[in-house]
Amino acid sequence: MPGPRPLRPGEPQRLGEYRLLARIGEGGQGVVYLAENAAGDRVAIKVLHPHVARDAEARERFLREADAAMRVAPFCTARVLDVAVDGDRPYVVSEYVEGVSLEELVRTQGPRVPGALDRIAVGTVTALAAIHKAGIAHRDFKPSNVLLGPDGPRVIDFGIARALDISTAPGMVIGTPAYMSPEQLSGRPVGTAADVFSWALTMAFAATGEPPFGEDNHTAVMYRIVNSRPRLDGVPQPLRTVLERCLAKEADERPTAAQVLDMLLGQGGAGASGPGPGTGGGRRPQGVGGASVAFPGDVPGGSASQISYWPKARPARPEDPPGPRSAHGWPFGPLAVSVTLSLAAAARAAFWFRPAGR
Repeated sequence: MPGPRPLRPGEPQRLGEYRLLARIGEGGQGVVYLAENAAGDRVAIKVLHPHVARDAEARERFLREADAAMRVAPFCTARVLDVAVDGDRPYVVSEYVEGVSLEELVRTQGPRVPGALDRIAVGTVTALAAIHKAGIAHRDFKPSNVLLGPDGPRVIDFGIARALDISTAPGMVIGTPAYMSPEQLSGRPVGTAADVFSWALTMAFAATGEPPFGEDNHTAVMYRIVNSRPRLDGVPQPLRTVLERCLAKEADERPTAAQVLDMLLGQGGAGASGPGPGTGGGRRPQGVGGASVAFPGDVPGGSASQISYWPKARPARPEDPPGPRSAHGWPFGPLAVSVTLSLAAAARAAFWFRPAGR
């Protein structure tokens, strides 16, 4: 991934009190800039594209949701520092994390090895627990939204997807299908359980180098997410058992992010069965990892859409007609679709017992 690049002609030099230094990247929602505040501290600023910010109701919702994101406890997240509007362009200012994304790291250097993988899993699910505690669902958790800085993984862009959940043309997907939950793909209500599903897909990618439902044809990927079992070959135990529970098709059968953290720390029953998220009294497996909290070795240099609703997921049956298969060997037919550990424990304690209003 290239580093910050010079500003393009016509791009703003300032936004409010912030001086723009360079362009970091651009996505479907907006452009991200490297900037500095009046004190000279570096920050990241995400500015919405004009076509996104044009709708007044969407703009107000964006500001409201982004303001709520400022209340998230700063455990393994890039803190939201400011929310403002420059003219008719809303923007969000967050902590600048100097590092590569999990997606870029895995694609250039391969899957993460045990130890590094465990630290990423614990750090990111701790971030999710903090985000959910603030009453926010991320809704767009994926490898590119996990940055690996010198002090560990940081989750970014939380709360932004909900703020931008505006009406789209039929068949348009807002998000990356390979990391979306069944409820996001079927137009059902989306809550924090969707983040747990997406987190599990992201951790499987970190462990194997590819998403559990593939990333070839969007229609085929969405069909597999709703109907097929995930491919978790290559994910080490006990993490694999945790991911299997998180990838339950029904949202109310998945554990919460806080319960997942307990499982990873060896304090919850990853092998428990029974109804309800995270309930049951199965044996307590050993927590993943056990490595120290040092992260620099993990990073080079140390430094809803609407689609047709699938009422019931089921595995493929022998009587199903044959059809073409993807490169991964998954079948799909002519389907119509409109479409770190002591640190983590200390953070968890501070997270649950911090004074009200903080």
